[in-house]
Amino acid sequence: MPHFAVDYSESLGDAFDPRAFALALHPLTARVLDTAVTNCKTRFRRCAEVVVADGLAGQSLVHVEVAVLPGRTEEAKAALSEAVLALVREHTAGAEGVVHASVNVGELSASYRRHIGAAEA
Repeated sequence: MPHFAVDYSESLGDAFDPRAFALALHPLTARVLDTAVTNCKTRFRRCAEVVVADGLAGQSLVHVEVAVLPGRTEEAKAALSEAVLALVREHTAGAEGVVHASVNVGELSASYRRHIGAAEA
């Protein structure tokens, strides 16, 4: 917890560095949610084909899905959403065209479990 899934347009090219984004995202999240950076996990999905609105050229997409443990207030989730959106804008500032950025903060289900350790042979 928290888990991030980031979908982004391949057309962003070098204007979006996923690793740099994650390395900024994790401490930001730790501050906003008062959690440890070591709890944050992010995966990226580069999208070769993205169609936004009427399909005009020059439009890119970055969408961040966030899953946190149940119990966070709506205010805390909204604060995280706003902070992540600002970070997306910062990390896509050099992109050409229009970048459509969005963030959704939801909760992990009650069945969520985790294990941290070496894989068993």
